[in-house]
Amino acid sequence: MEKNSISRRSFLKGSALAGAAGFVGTGSAAGILTSCQEDKGPKYTPIREPGSYYIPGLEEAEAEGKELKVALVGCGGQGCGDLSALLRCTKNVKVTALGDMFQAGIDRGRRTVRDAKGYEVPTSSCFVGFDAYKKVIDSDIDMVMLITPPYFRPIHFQYAVEKGKHVFMEKPIFVDAAGYRSVMATQKQLQAKNLSVIVGTQRHHQRDYVAGFQEVMNGKIGEITGGVVWWNGSVPWTKERQPGMSDAEAMIFNWVNWNWLSGDHIVEQHVHNLDVFTWFTGMKPMKAVGVGSRHRRPSGDMYDNFSIDFTMENGIHVHSMCRQISGCTGPVAEFIQGSKGAWYNDGIIRNLAGEEIWKYDREAEKENFKVNNSTQLELLNWIKHIREGKHIEQVSELAVSNMMAVMGRQAAYTGRDITWDQITASNLDLTPPDLSPTGKMEILSNPIIPIPGRP
Repeated sequence: MEKNSISRRSFLKGSALAGAAGFVGTGSAAGILTSCQEDKGPKYTPIREPGSYYIPGLEEAEAEGKELKVALVGCGGQGCGDLSALLRCTKNVKVTALGDMFQAGIDRGRRTVRDAKGYEVPTSSCFVGFDAYKKVIDSDIDMVMLITPPYFRPIHFQYAVEKGKHVFMEKPIFVDAAGYRSVMATQKQLQAKNLSVIVGTQRHHQRDYVAGFQEVMNGKIGEITGGVVWWNGSVPWTKERQPGMSDAEAMIFNWVNWNWLSGDHIVEQHVHNLDVFTWFTGMKPMKAVGVGSRHRRPSGDMYDNFSIDFTMENGIHVHSMCRQISGCTGPVAEFIQGSKGAWYNDGIIRNLAGEEIWKYDREAEKENFKVNNSTQLELLNWIKHIREGKHIEQVSELAVSNMMAVMGRQAAYTGRDITWDQITASNLDLTPPDLSPTGKMEILSNPIIPIPGRP
């Protein structure tokens, strides 16, 4: 491992994972690995020593303790989906506040709670508008779920931590260098306040991925030498401006198509796949070079596709490809090549001859576990740490893959090589000039599409 490599050992020493080290190789995670495979064949040399990387417990039951009061900021499809997942796997967690930019979001959030638990969130505890997040966080809650458009994540995260709230926030956690520096500054306060912060990288709590990760750490594919990650899917939704909406409201209503709000789809969506590679390797990218273009997107100012080559700390390369164009071929997947074999997210490890040497047993998973939803498993992990008073933070790790996605986006937008040091120290800030409830957004009517090779 290179000197500057972001290893799991360094995370354990410098973060909440030190407090969670007792879970490594124990509990449900160990059960997965023994129940889904047999230990046959040759012994392998680990590329990480057990105990130097974090394996979540993947508990299926809610940890016992007092009732926890939770709030949701951002009642869109993702937010209400995550909230529903939390409520359906817990008994002693109560939703006491909701916040959203629009009343329609509040209505959706209240329906979600009513459908899952049968009670109503009082109207007096539901807040609408730009400052709704403050009113929610200032209310009598223990924990908050931050699931607004990604641009707002650093602002909301900072306020929640200042107020001493445990946080679950969806990926990505920033869209630019200014956001990166903000969340990294905020995360430094977490341990002193004994707060638990989980981020939406649910593959870290997905049983087949966790099992595959541990096999790779055990040396099954040898030293990691490269890989490919993909998210090739369809064009997302588009929402037209509604009567009476300000410019800012219209853009937030259609946020998934605007770079300053979502970070473009390489950041907002493809970060999942990039995160798998940084998770498995424990390294950060040093340089990005790539291309991207816009063909069929119906609104906004973003690209339809990206193809990026990343050089990692030790010189290995990973190719990143993402596309949001309907009617095209996939996949959504990750492939990691090693000196002795390769892991693919189909749950199979093959040697260099292409022979299967390990396979995750999905039938055994169904038989042995009642909870196999990765979102529920990560939320149960969050609850466990809160109830047991054990600090955990996943911000530092996601920040690496999130910035990797920003690097790739900027490399494609500019047509230039972008290095880690350049992007983290840059003044890149996507905040519009007049961001306010009534501000005039010139880019709404006159989108500027990046053209590589031009200033």
